[in-house]
Amino acid sequence: MSTPPATAPAVRAAGAVLWRRPGGAPEIALVHRPRYDDWSFPKGKLERGESMSVAAVREVGEETGQRCRLGAALGDVHYAVPEGAKLVRYWAAEALGGEFMANSETDELRWVDVDKAAELLSYRHDVDVLHRFAAIGTPTSTVVLVRHAKAGSRQQWTAGDDLRPLSGTGHEQAQRLATVLPLFGPDRIAAAPPVRCRDTVAPLAADLGLPVTEEPLLGEEGYWEHPAAGLARLREIAATPGVTVVCSQGGVIPDVVGELADAASRQLGIDPDDVPSAKASTWVLTFAGAELRAADYRRFPYD
Repeated sequence: MSTPPATAPAVRAAGAVLWRRPGGAPEIALVHRPRYDDWSFPKGKLERGESMSVAAVREVGEETGQRCRLGAALGDVHYAVPEGAKLVRYWAAEALGGEFMANSETDELRWVDVDKAAELLSYRHDVDVLHRFAAIGTPTSTVVLVRHAKAGSRQQWTAGDDLRPLSGTGHEQAQRLATVLPLFGPDRIAAAPPVRCRDTVAPLAADLGLPVTEEPLLGEEGYWEHPAAGLARLREIAATPGVTVVCSQGGVIPDVVGELADAASRQLGIDPDDVPSAKASTWVLTFAGAELRAADYRRFPYD
């Protein structure tokens, strides 16, 4: 990746390495832009008030006609444009279907393998993003591990702690999560037993029409009675193909992520003894089989 500028970028954009697997090896979508006569990944500038992740999904749709779901973060690219410094943030994104229609911005779409993509891409910084994608690989599953949103005061709550509800701010955070988490295309939703965990993903579940499965081993009480069983349960969830959202607690998430990162065969840039887990934050955990291939932390509110 290129070195970030010392000042805030004048232009912010987002895009994706869009992939599909019609047979064996994955195919990557590249678009041709007639204005520049170049080949690149689908990407574009943020609209007013738009987050990076929302922009990435929108741009994929506009430039390729494909619906998609985001996966691993692939980092930022920085370069100069006439308006000043530009930042482009990329994700891997699985293509879910659609139809390309040529337009003034992109007049051709090609699905090519990774080697051909490296030859066809017009810019070195895009090749660097492609190499990051290839190093992670296409996932067999993704677990979006969410810490519950802000709850009411522990000191002012007199009933059992598992019944302590979200605060007003927490409900606002849950509504915001319901607009962001669909970008990852959840197939399933699960939550630890406390009410605040279930309520954090309730708006998401309602919007997607999915049930919320209870996971006792991934709540603080159940996990710390049997940590090995809790970690094994998360691995079972990760062994299920597709995308699972799991809402858990601050006493569980750092330990689980730390254990998974420590056991990974690759360096993920995570200190197992210092794993962040702020309220309403997420860890996007990308698996290939049983192996954790990428782990991306996103603190609320998301960019």
